[in-house]
Amino acid sequence: MSSSSPANNLDFADGVPIGQLREGHPVQGKIRGEDAILLRRGEEFFAIGSSCTHYGGALAEGLILGDEVRCPLHHACFSLRTGEALRAPAFDAVPCWRVEKTGDRVFVREKLDVPKRTASGEKPSSIVIVGGGAAGLAAADMLRREGYEGRITMVSADSHAPYDRPNASKDYLAGNAPEEYMSLRQPEYYKDQRINLILGSPVARIDTRQKRVELADGSMHVFGAMLLATGADPVKLEIPGAAPGQIHYLRTYEDSRALIAKAKSAKRVIVAGASFIGLEVAASLRARGLSVDVVAPEQQPLERILGPEMGKFIRGLHEENGVVFHLGETVARVDGSKAILSKGATLDADFLVLGVGVRPSIKLAEEAGLKIDRGVLVNEYLETSSPGIFAAGDIARWPDSHTGESIRVEHWVVAERQGQVAAQNMLGMCRRYDAAPFFWTEQFGVSIRYVGHAEKWDAVEVEGDLSAKDCAVRYMRAGKILAVATISRDLDSLRAEAAMETA
Repeated sequence: MSSSSPANNLDFADGVPIGQLREGHPVQGKIRGEDAILLRRGEEFFAIGSSCTHYGGALAEGLILGDEVRCPLHHACFSLRTGEALRAPAFDAVPCWRVEKTGDRVFVREKLDVPKRTASGEKPSSIVIVGGGAAGLAAADMLRREGYEGRITMVSADSHAPYDRPNASKDYLAGNAPEEYMSLRQPEYYKDQRINLILGSPVARIDTRQKRVELADGSMHVFGAMLLATGADPVKLEIPGAAPGQIHYLRTYEDSRALIAKAKSAKRVIVAGASFIGLEVAASLRARGLSVDVVAPEQQPLERILGPEMGKFIRGLHEENGVVFHLGETVARVDGSKAILSKGATLDADFLVLGVGVRPSIKLAEEAGLKIDRGVLVNEYLETSSPGIFAAGDIARWPDSHTGESIRVEHWVVAERQGQVAAQNMLGMCRRYDAAPFFWTEQFGVSIRYVGHAEKWDAVEVEGDLSAKDCAVRYMRAGKILAVATISRDLDSLRAEAAMETA
């Protein structure tokens, strides 16, 4: 566990007195002009870059756990010994330097290369990844990092190469992030890593006996191992009277672009559904100057997931920023530019965004004969009922070691981490998936971080002050903490995650 020392202008190459280095407390400085942190663990000393390679989080403010440091923003994890990104959402290593102790001082020397690994033992002749989202890219990236040299084919129904899906409802939709921020990897990455990326190509059929994937165009791809990562699709509703151009959903990059184009000439929008996506869309479109009405059947936004106290806080946050809620209501029908609600009220709207949830895309898995239970059933290694076929992301239902239940979670970081573990297990590494689920949402400049998984709880404990945007909210059942939501308490979130993973 750690808290950082204040940033300063120390140049670690000139040497630092050992007395200035407290156990587990990173010191920030520079190494020949590069920002870095230096820290002590027992009689060992480590020097790595100070910024997370995902979104630039300050690692000096993160959590030290053994030989690792976890980023306070989105919980990426890095090795103190090599700088390698050990867990998503970061893929790229931070710089790492050799540290030498001389007398009562430590000196930071030359920069170290990230060690290259070679996959040993019998490996799949080829690997097919069905899905071009978070889990798919994370798996392909990890396969190459683990030294796999075989053929990797990633097949995606999306016309875009893997992109930052959370940004589609957050900064990009709000107008705070440019187009270039959306791509997770540049085009040359796929060429350099020899990843055959096939876009705009839905998969028609998976033959588990012959170990081949048939695309909609009739082409075939054989595999020695496969990852199924088809994600989820938005729940679509028929609203009487609504013209096709009036109804929008947000799941893809193109969906976000369509909303941005629509917002340029619109003044009023209705968001149907107070889900995370719905509320992020509401906040982003308010940032673009639109009047926003949220219509949802709940009594408080996100009450089922975060409880009434947090739901009330989120509602107040939106209302402070001009969003109008119509709770306990649904959109009954549309008549031209007017929406008629279930209790008879009428709202003006140039268009509607429906954010009422998603369903896992499991049709391919069902037709292939894989075991299904409200998702694709996998074991602790993320392998399905068919040997050599793994599943990750929104479709995977796995045995969660913390809750003791079989769970399925629709979150970005979960999908990436599962993709990484599935990739390692395709190579015979027998890694259990035991990471605590994590997600974050950002609305009107307030970030909420959530670790764990609590579908049901019998007690909620609030530490701190919700109204001051400084709190930790714990969701418990039978005295056991199942999940923790935090605002402005990043270390508390990291510590909760670590506690769940080591319990």
